[in-house]
Amino acid sequence: MAYWNWKPSYELGISVIDNQHKRLVEYINELSAAVTTRDKKQISFILTGIIDYTISHFAFEEQLIAEAGYPMAGPHKKLHESFVAAVSRYKKSFDEGYDIAGQLMAELQIWLTYHISNDDMDYKDCVKKMLVNKEIQKIEDRAETKKKSWFQTLFG
Repeated sequence: MAYWNWKPSYELGISVIDNQHKRLVEYINELSAAVTTRDKKQISFILTGIIDYTISHFAFEEQLIAEAGYPMAGPHKKLHESFVAAVSRYKKSFDEGYDIAGQLMAELQIWLTYHISNDDMDYKDCVKKMLVNKEIQKIEDRAETKKKSWFQTLFG
């Protein structure tokens, strides 16, 4: 049984972000399984994976919201930096021999649930609008290309 089950209410309706969030939930469930077996090597491996994946996800998300012109992009990035610092402190404590995995799982779940349900939900309309506008531009560009002769398409 999973430690944490993904709920549709966490979805932003931006599939790439939703899939990344789901992967973070999977990491937490993997951590739970490793804690159950007390496999310290696996716990360490998963903690490193959580940190690396989170940094990658946050960078992607920050680029996306900046491109969308989200006015709270700066403060949103600060939340991300704070979270990565906290998880990194947990990893350091674990490496020093402290049993932090159970507490970390609980804090990850609380933080991510709140962050997705509030902070990320705040930017979703801005990002969706930008993504829709990009799709409209692609369609218009394709229509414009179809209007040109084959010679114009190849040689401008």
